Amino acid sequence: MVSGKRTRTARVLAVITALTIAGTALAGCAPADGRETVRFTFSKREAIDFMTKVVNDYNASQSKVRVEIDTSGVDVVSASFVRGNPPDLMLANYNFEVARFVQRCALTDLSDTEEAGRIRKDLQPLLDQYGICPGKTTVLPYSVMAASVIYNKEIFAKYGIEVPKTWDELIAASDTLKAAGVTPFYGTFKDNWTIGQGWYDYAVGGEVPVVDFFKKMNEEGTNVGPNSQTSFSKDFAKPVDQMTQLIKNYTQPNAGSQAYVDGNLAFAKGQGAMYLQGPWAFGEIAKTSPDLQLGTFPLPMTNDPKDLKVRVNMDLAAMIPTGSKHQKAARDFLAYLYQPSVIDAYNAAQLGFAPTTDATMPNDPRIAGMIPYYDQGAVYQGASVLVPKTIPVFNYVQAIALGGDVKDTLSTMDADWARAAFLAPKLPSDTKGTAK
Repeated sequence: MVSGKRTRTARVLAVITALTIAGTALAGCAPADGRETVRFTFSKREAIDFMTKVVNDYNASQSKVRVEIDTSGVDVVSASFVRGNPPDLMLANYNFEVARFVQRCALTDLSDTEEAGRIRKDLQPLLDQYGICPGKTTVLPYSVMAASVIYNKEIFAKYGIEVPKTWDELIAASDTLKAAGVTPFYGTFKDNWTIGQGWYDYAVGGEVPVVDFFKKMNEEGTNVGPNSQTSFSKDFAKPVDQMTQLIKNYTQPNAGSQAYVDGNLAFAKGQGAMYLQGPWAFGEIAKTSPDLQLGTFPLPMTNDPKDLKVRVNMDLAAMIPTGSKHQKAARDFLAYLYQPSVIDAYNAAQLGFAPTTDATMPNDPRIAGMIPYYDQGAVYQGASVLVPKTIPVFNYVQAIALGGDVKDTLSTMDADWARAAFLAPKLPSDTKGTAK
């Protein structure tokens, strides 16, 4: 019995000690200088060092607000909404996971801010594709990442090849390279995402009006299938067939066994003239060949140069949750983030494009080929990111790249879409039959 009492006493003391330590720790979280604390979540891991410096510079620039950066990721952010303790300001990759906060009107209206007035209007449809909160502007783009064909300028110059602007010119260039013993396109089909975000997205976006297509698909909802006016099997068949033509005729024999890391190394060594990757690959390629002369151009899918567009995604967007208890302070830091000296510097460092009307275009020659298209609004959002996660689009397009039947696969995607539309919860921003 004595032993039992001692054990219980020890447990009680341990609990008291733990509570004391916790209380001390919590007390230590309060700013010693009396500033209002803003919790700022940031989701781009590659740019944590850059954004940490921005936070430190802001904290040093004034004495009323202290921003604390949180890089724990979207899952933790989602959990914080459930607990009723969301961050005060979010700068996150804009996708379906984040957009559900918009759909549920869980974010504050920022339409009255100066920053909202500086956002390019032609980018709004790219945000609306994920859903809206009626009558409110709850998301402001911060960084737009553009992607297109990466090409080896040295190889193109050696064989006298001009950047192709039509489908016929692309085929002619590929034939010239193939005849010279050069692999026209280096394929990395072991990693399904490289097919989805590259080959599939570039092919579809170069021929199909993506915004209009998904708007119609949402309207069709559960009716998508063999008899619907809009469907994957009807609208995507031609560009996906063209994609398979390029894959079958102009990639290296071992493309099916090559992963992303293999492709970066091979392309850096000159083993391919074109590479369907985004600007994130430049840094990896440079590790092997830092002086390699590279450029970018949109994949031509028609014989009309006016159809040329580049793939974009909202790499980062700013949001202030309605549950934030520090709305005014969060807005103050938001204004700081959107200062031209900050937002332009961030995008230049990340090879992205600022979404503001007064933005300075990036000056990196590797992405210069995309600037005219972005500047003119000749852009599309990747079709692969505009479907519910329940549709394994990357797996489907990988199957096609490895020899699967195009018609059957796209018909399967139609059935998946209709099923997802049937199961989807109805939200305030839903249109009839939406598959969101």
